[in-house]
Amino acid sequence: MSEQSVAEIVAQVRRIQIVANRVVDDLFAGEYHSVFRGRGMEFDEVREYLPGDDVRSIDWNVTARSGAPFVKRYREERELTVLFLVDVSASGAFGSIRRSKMELAVEVAALLMFSALKNNDKVGLLLFCDDVLKYLPPRKGKGNVLRFIRELVAARPVARETRIDRVLGFLSRVQRRKAVVFLISDFLGPNCEKELLIANSRHDLVAITVADPRELDLPDVGFLRLEDAETGEVLELDTRQRRVRELFARAARGRQAALSTTLRRAAVDELAIRTDEPYVTSMHRFFRMRERRMR
Repeated sequence: MSEQSVAEIVAQVRRIQIVANRVVDDLFAGEYHSVFRGRGMEFDEVREYLPGDDVRSIDWNVTARSGAPFVKRYREERELTVLFLVDVSASGAFGSIRRSKMELAVEVAALLMFSALKNNDKVGLLLFCDDVLKYLPPRKGKGNVLRFIRELVAARPVARETRIDRVLGFLSRVQRRKAVVFLISDFLGPNCEKELLIANSRHDLVAITVADPRELDLPDVGFLRLEDAETGEVLELDTRQRRVRELFARAARGRQAALSTTLRRAAVDELAIRTDEPYVTSMHRFFRMRERRMR
């Protein structure tokens, strides 16, 4: 993304807010609530036993004191802590369609933040590349969410590699209680299966994988000079050669398959989004998958 003035950032945040609010109101009113749950059940009250109540819920202490049967009632501890770990390494600046991977990541993060806001959840933000760049602890409130979106919109791509293992190590130190964690990245970095497995055992970890179609298939456009945005490595290819295009596509699909295998072994749910596809469709598919599994 190019350098932006304060006015441009404010205007972009406002546009994202309008879009995200509309999508949340129209489409995600109940889906977010149903697939992300609190830490469990907490005691609510005792009341007199009624026919049909589960006898296992009888509070024998109160029953003995009162001389009449009473039962314990519980309610879901609904409040969540929701953390967004967003990769701002330079590879996110790439985009061959209408927007870059980073711009897509910002929109999806904003939508989920407003979903959390409607559920009165705490929201936190962490920006990273090869290490943690900024950490804003979880808090409630609309002002907090708008500040996070401003931070995302204003974030500049960093020309360093992606190190998810380090950011997950930091997460384990700062977030002791269970949280919903959205890890948003193109995952173009070293394998981190061990760290994903550990983080997912403590939290409800969701990997939002961001991709662009030109990272998967090369067009036939003659000679191309490709530069790795994070390492500076340069590669020149003759895309007129079918063999070159086939090898590129095979390598790209191999990386995708390896990532999916890593996430599956770590039992981490994947929400895959692409710059050339409507992310709302992908999110609906993801929510339905979670709902089916929770039944």
